[in-house]
Amino acid sequence: MMGVDAMFVCTTDLFRGTTPDEVEAMLGCLGARAGKYKKGEVILREGEVTSSIGLVLQGSVRLESSDVWGNTSMIGLFGQGETFGEAYAALPGRSLLASAIAAEPSTVLFTEVRHIVSRCPKECSYHAQVNANLLASIARKNLYLSQRILDSAPKSIRGKLLAYLSTQSKAAGTREFDIPFSRQQLADYLGVDRSALSSVISELRRDKVLRSQRSHFELL
Repeated sequence: MMGVDAMFVCTTDLFRGTTPDEVEAMLGCLGARAGKYKKGEVILREGEVTSSIGLVLQGSVRLESSDVWGNTSMIGLFGQGETFGEAYAALPGRSLLASAIAAEPSTVLFTEVRHIVSRCPKECSYHAQVNANLLASIARKNLYLSQRILDSAPKSIRGKLLAYLSTQSKAAGTREFDIPFSRQQLADYLGVDRSALSSVISELRRDKVLRSQRSHFELL
């Protein structure tokens, strides 16, 4: 497909295990199409339905949800090589609960999920590989959401933050680690106010529970 770097695509989780030539051969039968978006442009709108998976080729895409009063919360951010919309594409007719917005100038490759999960008439092994990759991607995001529920379960902001930092510490295998969020993104992830979160972090520093600088934390 013109404008799509098959060498990069085959390194993404969705196409991992395939070669650039195999990617080129598949894009047509997967109904692939690429779109370019300006910063802030809506890629998929809340309430719409989609039959396609989005793969970020360049830039990044954020997921936002708005309530009836117009308050918006970011619930996800996907960078280069990551996918979004798998669950909705796999459930025909299910309306999107969030909008996908270009967080910066971005290029997204869309592939039709029905062509991925259906049996390939050529019985090609690389098609089956993409199918397996898609299942693994959905499973990983399911685990991520389960972890987010556990991190957000405590009632207090202090409890939520410590639960999250404990998870990150265990994953890193050390009490000193970096988290993948800015302060605002962390507040959005935990579902709390940013100013209140900053106050709790300052309080934990004073109580000598942790040290922190930007996205770097050390649990004491």
